[in-house]
Parts: sequence; structure tokens; C-alpha cells
Amino acid sequence: MKIGVFDSGIGGLFTLKAIAKKLPEYDYVYLGDTKRVPYGSRSEETIYTFLKEGIDFLFSQDCALVVVACNTASTTALRRIQQEYIPVTWPDRNALGMIVPLAEACMPYNNVGIIATVATVASLAYPRECLQRSPKTKLVQVPAPLLVPLIEQGERRWIEPILADYLKKFGKRKLDAIVLGCTHYPIIRSLFKKLLPQGTAIIAQDTVVPKKLHTYLQNHPEISERLSKKKTRRLCVTEITPEIVSLAKKWFGSKNTIEKVVIEK
Repeated sequence: MKIGVFDSGIGGLFTLKAIAKKLPEYDYVYLGDTKRVPYGSRSEETIYTFLKEGIDFLFSQDCALVVVACNTASTTALRRIQQEYIPVTWPDRNALGMIVPLAEACMPYNNVGIIATVATVASLAYPRECLQRSPKTKLVQVPAPLLVPLIEQGERRWIEPILADYLKKFGKRKLDAIVLGCTHYPIIRSLFKKLLPQGTAIIAQDTVVPKKLHTYLQNHPEISERLSKKKTRRLCVTEITPEIVSLAKKWFGSKNTIEKVVIEK
């Protein structure tokens, strides 16, 4: 059986790259819902439906475990999927999200900024999970609705001025760390480094999640023992775009071609 990675678009491909680097022996299936990206402005019920369809597809492709790389889906729909849907429909499988690993990574810091999609910010998931673990931490959230569409379309020339404007909304607060609360944002990590004050720690899933997944598999042999180790990577999307073809080739080589799939019920 395989490890599935789900995202609303191309950002999760970057997360898969990081996971596969840390755990190269496993077989992976990636699913990017590029036809319906972005999720950040959708209703909770719509996001739940999209995530359920993505989970169904990956489990049907022999995935024992799905990593939900999409922060929006993780904050607004994953808990319901975990508690109500998977135990009934796929009782021998599991799905993991982004919020808890990143919240745990915030614990050493006193002043933390969170930049994310509108839906993720509105869910208050990051403040809730962070404050449960470190009640003294001061948190400020900023929604950034334009970043995902620009990253998806490869419009790099517009990203820097728009990102700079979003970062100004943190005001004069001296942030110890900033959480990149969207799977797309690590792709432009270099811009965050350029625009943030020197010394601001960047907490992102591509550095946090691979280590957490490694620990999870060590602690859950009932899952890890079912996983095959042939080092395969299957890359699936709901719509093939020039940007994802370019990034897939750059990150995974020309042998791993993009496959278009239909997940809508």
C-alpha cells in the first residue's frame, strides 16, 4: 500500500518533494485538485465535499494513509472526515493534517504571526491549537487571498509587492516566527526571507511535516508495515496546467509524468 498526499493545487507537490526526500523508500500517490483551486474562499460544506472526494480517490488507489497537505481542508473539514467518514467508509485507513504539526512547531516562540487563506484564518484553528500548547504565545493572523491564485498561475512578478502588502498588516509587532499557513507558501519561501525582518523564524510544512510523518510511522507499525517500498511516485491532478507540469519536471524529473484524473462524484 502507498502514502497519499492531497492538496487543492500545486503546493502539496512541494510538500511531497520534502516528504519523499526524508522518506524516499515508500511509494506515493499525489493528488492536486487543480481544477477547483483555490479552496480558501469556498464554504465549509464545499471544502468538505472536495476533501471527501480526494480522500476517496487516494484510498481507492491503494493508499493506506493520506497526508492532507492543504491547510484550508485541514482546518475546515479534516476533523469531520476523521471522526465521521473514514471510520465508517475506510475503517482500516487514516488521514493526517497540517495544523497540529505546525502548531507544535510554534511552541518555542512568544510572538507568532500566521499568514494563510481566508478560510484557514476564519477557522481559528491555528490560534486554538497553538494556545492549547503554549497559552502565553501571542498570535496575530493575516489572510492572504491573492497568493494562491498567483502561485498557481506562475505570476511571480506580482507576488512580491502583494506579499509585502500583506506582511505590512502585521504592523510594528516584532514577530519571533511566522507560520506559512498554506501549502503553496513554501514555494515562495525566498520572498518571505527577503521581506521579513532578519531573524524571524519561518515555520512551514515542508520542513516540519516530513519529520512528524517519520515519527508517526515509527509509532504506528500497524500502518507502516502495510506500506510498500518500491520508491514510486504517481502524480495526479484534476486539471493539467503549464505550471504544474513545469514544477513536476523540476522537482521529480521527466520520468514522472502528470496524470489527469476525475474525482467529482
